[in-house]
Amino acid sequence: MKKEDKQKVVVELTERLRASETLIVADYRGLSMSEIDALRGRLLEQGARFSVVKNTLTRRAAEAAGADALLALLEGPTAIAFLEADGDPVSVAKTLADAARETRILAIRGGVLEGQVLGAEQIEELAKLPPADILRGQVLGAIVAPITAFVGLVAAPLQDLYGLLDARIEQLGEAGEESPEPEAPAPEAEATAAEPEAAAEATTEEPEAGEDDTSSQPEAAEKEES
Repeated sequence: MKKEDKQKVVVELTERLRASETLIVADYRGLSMSEIDALRGRLLEQGARFSVVKNTLTRRAAEAAGADALLALLEGPTAIAFLEADGDPVSVAKTLADAARETRILAIRGGVLEGQVLGAEQIEELAKLPPADILRGQVLGAIVAPITAFVGLVAAPLQDLYGLLDARIEQLGEAGEESPEPEAPAPEAEATAAEPEAAAEATTEEPEAGEDDTSSQPEAAEKEES
């Protein structure tokens, strides 16, 4: 490889190491190119780029990127799975662990998880965890469960109160339907009630005939005296 090409590889590796906080290192010795390409495709689906690298160039890149933790893993033929920003470390670890069991050739050496160095056994344990989305759901469920129980305790008395109110409203409705309508007064009662009113009107009226007789008596007396 020409010096210019080596320098270009070092620059690219340095950028990847700086951009990837999580990576897994494996020994690919004995894998064919077709097997490496198939594994690369599977890892790409999980959000990781699988690259076969030369240790000498990778050491230079690690030193330039400040990834000193990677230096101890660069022994023998090396391939690195660089996780992208949206990659799932659990799924990537599981894919590599499955490939190691299937081929019985690939060997996981270790990795770096957000700056923390992991050994091969820790990568195996990471591969046994549920995927990240399921883990988030479990954590969220553990957080929400006490809140849901508390809301249920608070809501229970309110539900009982609503039940009592509904039962009372239904009871009042049934009572209103059963009560008889008021009967209309009988005709005789109406007539009896009207008689006092007519008598009261009659007593308040002054007789016209009485008025004429009273006013004419003084005039007759005056004529007899004359």
